[in-house]
Amino acid sequence: MEPIFLIVPILLPVAAAVWLRLCHPAGKRMEAALFALVLLNSVLVGALLLNRPAEGLALFRFTRGLSVELRLDGMGSVFAGIIATLWPLATLYTYSYLHEDKRIGVFLTCYTLTYAVTLGIAFAGNLLTLYLFYELLTLVTVPLVMHDMTHEARRAARKYLYYSLGGAAFAFMGIVFLSHYGATLDFTQFAAAVNSGMVLSHRDMMTVVYVLTFFGFGVKAAIFPFHGWLPTASVAPTPVTALLHAVAVVKSGAFAILRVTYFNYGTTFLEGSWAQDVVMLAAMATVVFASTMAVKAVHFKRRLAYSTISNLSYILLAASTMTKLGLAAALSHMVFHAVMKCCAFFCAGAVMHQSKKNYIYELDGIAHRMPVVFACFTVASVSLTGIPPLCGFLSKWSIAKALLTMPETWLGCAGLACLIYAAFMSGIYMLTVVVRAWQPLPEGALREVRDPDWRMLAPIGMLAVAVVALGFCSQPLFTLLGRIANGQI
Repeated sequence: MEPIFLIVPILLPVAAAVWLRLCHPAGKRMEAALFALVLLNSVLVGALLLNRPAEGLALFRFTRGLSVELRLDGMGSVFAGIIATLWPLATLYTYSYLHEDKRIGVFLTCYTLTYAVTLGIAFAGNLLTLYLFYELLTLVTVPLVMHDMTHEARRAARKYLYYSLGGAAFAFMGIVFLSHYGATLDFTQFAAAVNSGMVLSHRDMMTVVYVLTFFGFGVKAAIFPFHGWLPTASVAPTPVTALLHAVAVVKSGAFAILRVTYFNYGTTFLEGSWAQDVVMLAAMATVVFASTMAVKAVHFKRRLAYSTISNLSYILLAASTMTKLGLAAALSHMVFHAVMKCCAFFCAGAVMHQSKKNYIYELDGIAHRMPVVFACFTVASVSLTGIPPLCGFLSKWSIAKALLTMPETWLGCAGLACLIYAAFMSGIYMLTVVVRAWQPLPEGALREVRDPDWRMLAPIGMLAVAVVALGFCSQPLFTLLGRIANGQI
């Protein structure tokens, strides 16, 4: 395909958002038209993934070395594929979840803009372009967090905004120093190797800057101790939290860290340095802390939020090995976690929507009233725990292999110990919900509760099937991710 087509999947959702605000359409015709447009956009992204443009598309230049450019490489294709696959399902789910909401038009406007901005992050051809869309992501998702306009929702939105802007300031420092002392901000195959040689003359300073950049982008990836915004943001409607926690925001933070580590600074510069020790220990601390907090959490969505924090740091833990095997493992967990956690959040939202129950101790026996939802939730829970043969086990296994093949043996063993601990805690905080839900239903309880309509059940069921299918048919995907990690795609 021609490079000009890279801009189309970004502009099309923007045009849809403008249409929603100017024309104020409503009802089933609006829903059908918007869903068709979102589905068309995902098809366009799929066509780009199958026929990737060989060149990038320069939108405009500030100077000779600073430009806003779109380019689709192997790693960007992985993130774009996740977004394009899950967004139509989330849109369909939203129609059922918010069908009585009077502000659904405002919600869908920001929701559609988020689709465009997240694709911009995936298509970014250099660090400056990624940062531009990364900042726009904060601006378009704040209204989604505060959609209900309650005191709690507004407070959560302010907290999310403060954390995000603070993290972005540190990330911007990385761009400034890398543009001055490095050779390029591009995400091309040889950029990292060239930059690694250029910054060696300022090794100590650039190592500090890398750590600051890691934690700056790590705010959106909810790295400890900058994780506090994520559980608080669970007050947002479930379609928002599902995308915040599974696709758009948190994955953008992890994706940005992978880009900076492997495509800007380069593992040649970072491997064996004290910076590697710091970021790896931070990822380990987050894995242990968040999995422990998830066990303590009694609010359904808040428990899943802490689970997200822990699983995101699985990705960062794999990435911090600074090896090609670690990059492939990080990408595999990025894909599998998106599917598993989106399914789990959709199930939690269906329960809260149908029963108005928000706490785990209120769910005793509810699976007998909502059998389809909890059958799917059980699949997602077993996979998130890491029980074979589902996909969660495979990505965690690949992370363990990456840790054990590290040159720094003690760091790899410590990381593996954290991984095993978190897997054990995952079994506690996910499977206890499953056991409580499937225990005998108290007589006369939850009489009015039932499974939701097809617009909720279809996305939930498709994601549950995907969890199983990815577990049994994952070899082609692992082969593809391995080739991407080795720079062959």
